[in-house]
Amino acid sequence: MVRCDELVGDLFPHLSALLLERVFFECGVIRLMARTRVAEVACPGCAVMSKRVHSTYGRCLADTPVGDRPVLIELTVRRLYCENVRCSRRTFAEQVEGLTVRYGRRTPAARRVLEAVAVALAGRAGSRLAAVLHARVSRTTLLRMVMALPDPAWTVPKVLGVDDFATRRGQHYGTVFIDCETGQPLDLLPGRDAATLANWLREHPGSEIICRDRAGSYAEGARTGAPNAIQVADRFHLWQNLGTAVERSVRRHNNCLKSAAVSDEGLTNDAVADHADAEKEMSPIEARFRERHATVHALLAQGHGIREIARELHMGGNTVRRTARAETPEQLLTGRRQPRPSQLDPYKAHLDKRWAEGSTNAIDLHTELQDLGYRGSYQTISDYLRPRRRLRIRVVAPAPPGVRQVTGWMMRHPEHLGDKERHQFTAVLAKCPELTALHGHVRTFAEILTTRSGQHLKDWITATRTENLPGLHTFTRGLEKDWDAVVQGLTTCWNSGPVEGRVNHIKMIKRQMFGRAKLPLLRKRVLLTAAGNKGTPQP
Repeated sequence: MVRCDELVGDLFPHLSALLLERVFFECGVIRLMARTRVAEVACPGCAVMSKRVHSTYGRCLADTPVGDRPVLIELTVRRLYCENVRCSRRTFAEQVEGLTVRYGRRTPAARRVLEAVAVALAGRAGSRLAAVLHARVSRTTLLRMVMALPDPAWTVPKVLGVDDFATRRGQHYGTVFIDCETGQPLDLLPGRDAATLANWLREHPGSEIICRDRAGSYAEGARTGAPNAIQVADRFHLWQNLGTAVERSVRRHNNCLKSAAVSDEGLTNDAVADHADAEKEMSPIEARFRERHATVHALLAQGHGIREIARELHMGGNTVRRTARAETPEQLLTGRRQPRPSQLDPYKAHLDKRWAEGSTNAIDLHTELQDLGYRGSYQTISDYLRPRRRLRIRVVAPAPPGVRQVTGWMMRHPEHLGDKERHQFTAVLAKCPELTALHGHVRTFAEILTTRSGQHLKDWITATRTENLPGLHTFTRGLEKDWDAVVQGLTTCWNSGPVEGRVNHIKMIKRQMFGRAKLPLLRKRVLLTAAGNKGTPQP
């Protein structure tokens, strides 16, 4: 029989400080009965050693499962007298180092598992996963575990990233701080005003560079809280601000968009598009009959026989013969080999002639046929003309491009435009010199942005002011108010990309908790979930 001590050493190395008395399986649980080994224990108040026992009592500790079975440690501990008469404690309970704590009902290993589950999933979802791991725990216990964990350690970063996030969109916002070199989140605070940032910077001095968006409150807060730090305006937000200015400028020239919509080539393209739409209106069965009729008659014209066509198309011989006998696809669509005689038969030649001449109104044609002696209904004429109406090509004037559509064409890289988009965009620019000038300035700013050549920004602003583009002038005035940060953003490699990524991380955790988490819990989970995932430093 294997000794209990050896079994503990192999399966439960964290229980080596205990003397195992019995191991048994009962009611689906592995139970370990043990007691402490050490004879003398130090008093937690005065550290004087004592071995005089006052009494004993039992403790139950839940451990990590073994072999998909839960483990419960039934530990007998002692209460001892303190031998020091000057100590405030008369008695004290012994604790096993690395295994028990006051009022603890789980081993450190089991607690670490639950803490990891709580950090990853929080309350209800964590409780469900813990049940699978044979650890029955409530959602409130998991939340208490998360809030009891210490914040990850960090030092004041050289490059600080600042951005806002929504705790409740449109109503309540907060501010997130991260280390842009490592991507580690440092803190989450309520509010997004200048005082929030300034107070945090005063409490944590030492940041040399502050990456932020274009918000004036953050600019003022960084200037107040860290006057010696270099502020960097994010390039993405600069491009976003330019897009707003471009849309405002395009909207002022909306009439140019309407005048550029009508052109001969555009009409031709729309006619082809309408023809395609008309074909799309056919049912799949009708389209298949028409395709079969065209294929069979093309092979017949080439000199192929009925049997050869049937073998080639994998069709029955009777089907090929019936298709070959039909002069038009409409004869196949009627579903009858020999259509019944109709009152309209003597007048079909007249209808075909009038249709070819352009008379397409069934009511007028019905009136004409009545004068010729037709006594049938209007519906019969309408049914006869319906297949022709589906193939009729209608020429419709193209709709003018919208303001947002033209703005998107202007803000996108020219190589990313399709042929049709490029043609329409060229037509718009040809009708409006102001929009042509605006497009040139946008492309120049894009080059400054991508090549980080901020030294040319002053020349770009001077060039834009010679044009009649009020929306772009407003954008340039905003750049001048935040000039130093804008130039830094267009010349250095630092940006707010890592901060935006962390904001997405915050959104993910909010959705995981259905948006009901208060800021303290949200802050704790954001800091702890990112503690083990170090970000990639900036180049």
